Amino acid sequence: MTWHLGRMAALDFESSDKHHDTARIVTCALILTSGGLATDTRTWLLNPGIPMEPEAIAVHGITDEHAAEHGQPAAEGVLEIVTALSEVVAAGVPIVGHNVGRYDLNLLSAESERHLGGPLTETIPDCADRMRVIDTMTLDRQAAPYRRRISDTQGAYQMRTTAETYGLKWDEDQAHGAEYDALMSARAAWHMGNIAHLPHQQRPDWVRGLRTQRFSSLAVDLDELHARQIGWARTEAERFQAYLRDPVKAKDKHDPAAVIDPHWPLIPSQQNGENR
Repeated sequence: MTWHLGRMAALDFESSDKHHDTARIVTCALILTSGGLATDTRTWLLNPGIPMEPEAIAVHGITDEHAAEHGQPAAEGVLEIVTALSEVVAAGVPIVGHNVGRYDLNLLSAESERHLGGPLTETIPDCADRMRVIDTMTLDRQAAPYRRRISDTQGAYQMRTTAETYGLKWDEDQAHGAEYDALMSARAAWHMGNIAHLPHQQRPDWVRGLRTQRFSSLAVDLDELHARQIGWARTEAERFQAYLRDPVKAKDKHDPAAVIDPHWPLIPSQQNGENR
């Protein structure tokens, strides 16, 4: 069975800010889906214990007051989420999400270290060796590169753009909820895998018209796909770092000392723990 037809564990968080090392979990969805089995959805609402940034509240719509009144204690919720994810890893089910290898897993790892005494590599047995990840942002950048921004407010590879690129209908009223975004990432992953395993002449016209033909690089087994994503993420980080350090290309974004961490899907804990 190819990876896109197997069981997936779709994961998404909404949080208190956009930086994984300082953010706190507000909501989480972990959805076991596909593989010919019934969908199993678990969700959490946590009290982050700190004021959330206004920009974060504007995205997910959960206020400090609502989280404080209805959310479970952060340490309790983080333990439950880590335990559930540990069961997923032990079962050999891949974790799927959009930017899950850059943000979500590292957010959880930081919270694990904050509340449970160690990052995911310590709180999930054999995590570094056994965890397999399908990051739809990483796959989309690899398979369909050079996409332009949709608008000033919609990026080229954000979740909505990826979903709509692969023919999924987007509901902005439900978007930015952890459950909706997690499920959409799993659906996008299925479409990417399906295209990758089609003969070239049967792929959609827009795919056959791409400047580069990279979809076949996704047509590998799960272990190889995970390994390739590590390399693709590193290359992307190196390119973005070089871009930011280039005053001509970066212009007002220029930062001569910019450092983009190349690790994927888990940043080493000594880096994860900075500026908390």
